[in-house]
Amino acid sequence: MPLLFYIPTTVHRSRRLLEELRSIRLAAKMRELGISLSFSRPGVSNDNAYAESLFKTMKYHQSYPIRRFRNLDSVRCWIESFVEWYNCEHRHSGIKYVTPNQRHFGEADAICAVRQQTYSKALMENPRRWSRPPRCWKQPESVKINYPRPGK
Repeated sequence: MPLLFYIPTTVHRSRRLLEELRSIRLAAKMRELGISLSFSRPGVSNDNAYAESLFKTMKYHQSYPIRRFRNLDSVRCWIESFVEWYNCEHRHSGIKYVTPNQRHFGEADAICAVRQQTYSKALMENPRRWSRPPRCWKQPESVKINYPRPGK
């Protein structure tokens, strides 16, 4: 008989729900099924920062519906337009205020070079306006969550 559904090998939950999952019967059943339990790190409520950031951006976007979606098709339509906006129009601070598409297609370095020239020119024309050196617009080599602390 073919398998009609996916059986997870790991269940990941936040630590807030740790008490719920500590049930002896539930833990025993998970072991019996060969499923391991995975929890967020202690004291870290937003362990997956990329997903948390995306959800917040999604919920606070001006087009997010005030009331529930009417049906699954309306959800799909909204998500499709949101993803298009997020990738093509929304500028991200972690990649120097360019869109993900600009970074993906190699346009970010040229955009940031123009910004760097603009800032440098403004500094030369009016140095008293600047209390510290202008922002560095060089694109980061990689984008990560939880960079290792210096000296570790």
